[in-house]
Amino acid sequence: MTDFETTWDKRLQIKTIGRDEENADQYRYPYEPTPYSVLERLANSGLIREGDGVLDYGCGKGRVDFFLSHQTKARTVGIEYDERIYQSAVNNQKTFASRSKPSFVLTRAEAYEVPLYVNRCYFFNPFSVEILHKVMARVLESYYENPRELRLFFYYPSEEYISYLMTVDTLEFYDEISCGDLFEGNDPRERIVIFSLPGYQQM
Repeated sequence: MTDFETTWDKRLQIKTIGRDEENADQYRYPYEPTPYSVLERLANSGLIREGDGVLDYGCGKGRVDFFLSHQTKARTVGIEYDERIYQSAVNNQKTFASRSKPSFVLTRAEAYEVPLYVNRCYFFNPFSVEILHKVMARVLESYYENPRELRLFFYYPSEEYISYLMTVDTLEFYDEISCGDLFEGNDPRERIVIFSLPGYQQM
């Protein structure tokens, strides 16, 4: 698996491997990149395409943004609160092997106003459910200002995340992408759970 991770980093000409928990706490979780095998499965699902606007919460060093930009041609933006890790994403942007460059913003997720072009949001347990509450309020503000098909992707979600998301008005379970076969151990959390904000055409 490490060889596979290294191969993709080299192909994209970025450096995203490794866990970083230096500035993590009970509310903002350590940096850990989504495995490339999971990102391949997401990109091959057809649920993110050219023309989509993808917002990556807790983007870290930018792996999700670079990969999806390269593979799907989607417009990607990553937000990160840790200035040191954010700088790694900016450095990767300079060497990234593609003309289509993701953008990165140094900010706290709950303070970020979701751009109206964003119609896909990605989460890999970047923060606590308390912060997720505030982030969802921002997502809904954007949605109601510009009603559109909007899907939220949660990789390796906790039961706490899922329980909360099931209570959010308007938000509906859409589908899930199983990733358990990609790893040993048969971990039930190895999946991408997808929620959507539907009915936008009727609003």
